[in-house]
Amino acid sequence: MPTMKVRDIDIYYETKGAGPRLLCITGTNGDLRRKPSVLDSLLAERFQLLAYDQRGLGRTSKPDRPYSMAEYADDAAGLMDALGWTSARVSGISFGGMVAQEFALRHPKKVERLALACTAPGGAGGASFPLHTLGHMSAEDRARLLLGVQDTRRGEAWQKQDPERAKAAVAEMMARRAPVDPGDPLIAMGMRRQLEARAAHDVYARLPALTVPVGIFAGKYDAVAPEAAQHALARQIKGATLRFFDGGHLFLMQDPAAYPAVAEFLAA
Repeated sequence: MPTMKVRDIDIYYETKGAGPRLLCITGTNGDLRRKPSVLDSLLAERFQLLAYDQRGLGRTSKPDRPYSMAEYADDAAGLMDALGWTSARVSGISFGGMVAQEFALRHPKKVERLALACTAPGGAGGASFPLHTLGHMSAEDRARLLLGVQDTRRGEAWQKQDPERAKAAVAEMMARRAPVDPGDPLIAMGMRRQLEARAAHDVYARLPALTVPVGIFAGKYDAVAPEAAQHALARQIKGATLRFFDGGHLFLMQDPAAYPAVAEFLAA
């Protein structure tokens, strides 16, 4: 199992493909054992792709203490250093996009180009949906709520109009959010620690310091990373491009044009 000692934790990572180096930072509840992962995407066909489980998640260490966004960013930098990557293109998805923003601000020389997908700057510029507030809900109630948050076309009205499809979608959502390894006693704690760090994310005022090319990619029906947050990112990052796709928070899997567009931006 490929792990690397980085700072205070052991990080599980995988590499795949050939070409320009690309660091991929995955999202909330990310675990490379979930399929399909970014390692199965078009990006692995175009780049030498490095992906990893972030602290508190998957097969990476899960220390039981508060985490910070700065730590998540420094974990990425430390993994690159340990593998001898001085710089790379960087892609961040959802929570991974938040980490990627912090990473690019803290370690600008390591970032050649930056692709941000379905993410948000936090603070006055636009917060993402407060996932950390849903811990009291049952798994089914949480899944029903998140259906409409991840894709506004699947909200309460749609669920009432088409209950059979809604029931299947809720079951799929619950399965996707279930632990990959239910025997790991630290999974719930690690997930909670990640959400706590996510709630504190705020780089809005610092974003003008970014000087690398930045592409912003988003779903038209995403209420996790809403449209206002995408425009806030574009407004704060000089020269950034913004493009919306036909989908919600999972637009990368919903719109066939999405991954090719991200790949074209990163390859430029």
